[in-house]
Amino acid sequence: MSTDPELHARLDEIFAARDRARMAPTIAAFLDVLAEHPDDPAVLYEVGGAYDTDGQEETALGYYRRAMAAGLEGRRLRQCFLQLGSTLRNLGRLDESLAAFDEGIALFPESESLGLFRALTLHAMGRPSAALGAVLTVIADRFPTSEVRRYEAALRGNAAYLASLDD
Repeated sequence: MSTDPELHARLDEIFAARDRARMAPTIAAFLDVLAEHPDDPAVLYEVGGAYDTDGQEETALGYYRRAMAAGLEGRRLRQCFLQLGSTLRNLGRLDESLAAFDEGIALFPESESLGLFRALTLHAMGRPSAALGAVLTVIADRFPTSEVRRYEAALRGNAAYLASLDD
């Protein structure tokens, strides 16, 4: 994985300047960086993300997979698992989506986003009770407000019950 702070700053700058309604300039900018750094996992990931935002999910998948194979690490790897799982869900590849989220959660158990987006896949799979149960579990695990702590056992019990309804 590239540790070049200037490269990462450049990627972050391109991302920050993107216009979600007009992704062509962002894609072009990331492809220019990719031409300079063809095997850099962070660059591959950002190219994939730009294509994904532009609605070119199949193209994005290839870049996400290449980024992971090239050794993507840290926050970008966590984000890549989320975007890969979401893209697979959007393409109707639900079993692959769930597997991507499960792998991401195994590596990043602290990530609320992975758990919440995994719940969207469960819902898309026709498992709405399991989806709600997963959301309740994320809340119990990651949002320890005084009220959540007070009702934590009830939240977890309901989450387990809901998950069992779709099994």
